[in-house]
Amino acid sequence: MALLCASMAAAPATQAATVDVSPPGANDWSCKPSAAHPYPVVLVPGTFENMAKNWATMAPALKNQGYCVYALNYGATNGVDATGPVADSARQLAPFVDAVLASTGAKKVDLVGHSQGGMMPRYYMGFLNGAKKVNQLIGIAPSNHGTRGLIVPSPGYVPPATSVGGSNCQACSDQQAGSPFLAELNSIGDTVPGPAYTVISTTHDEVVTPYQSQFLAGSPQQVTNITIQDKCPADVIDHDQTPNDPVVQRLVSDALAQGSGRPADAAYQPACV
Repeated sequence: MALLCASMAAAPATQAATVDVSPPGANDWSCKPSAAHPYPVVLVPGTFENMAKNWATMAPALKNQGYCVYALNYGATNGVDATGPVADSARQLAPFVDAVLASTGAKKVDLVGHSQGGMMPRYYMGFLNGAKKVNQLIGIAPSNHGTRGLIVPSPGYVPPATSVGGSNCQACSDQQAGSPFLAELNSIGDTVPGPAYTVISTTHDEVVTPYQSQFLAGSPQQVTNITIQDKCPADVIDHDQTPNDPVVQRLVSDALAQGSGRPADAAYQPACV
């Protein structure tokens, strides 16, 4: 995530679509799930992120483990990804999941999302009939209950050269604690019947604050909330880089390995180096 409703790009509408470059290992539409990994993995990036940057290390790691891996860009506003209304972005996720299921022949997918990408699928599952198509949602630093701080620029973020100013991040407003969108999202509860949920958070999160707001309420059979530093106290990973953290990637792999309808093993101890 970056920049709470600050100056953003204002490219002509005809240029609004970001070029969709897949991360390594993702979007091989000939891939067929194996018996060991029956659920395709769909990677959902966070606010201001694109799939190529957000999943540059996670996608190939999962592909090398034998998963069919897919990723998408969504919610572009004036050429900037994942900044549109979150509910509209969930409506873009829906046909992508359908395309993955049709291509692979799988009955369900596993969703792995960062920041907004870890929260937005809950709208798809709860309001757009997506729950029956999802085995598990794994949220990495997700904005499940919004942030009480400002969403600040990610390191190295550079607005497009065509920027002429303007406020174009409805997703930023939607992710503020107490927003009308979050009130609607959470009005039906943190979870819906069927899918499992795993949340992976860092105490060093400077974007979605407090970090405990990321956690979901639910039974241990359906929900596992993990604080990285409870597993690896010396890990100082921040919000933006969590998808690239080896510890996080091990936690994601453990969650995916649980199989049908089960969240991550709360007792799992990843290697910390």
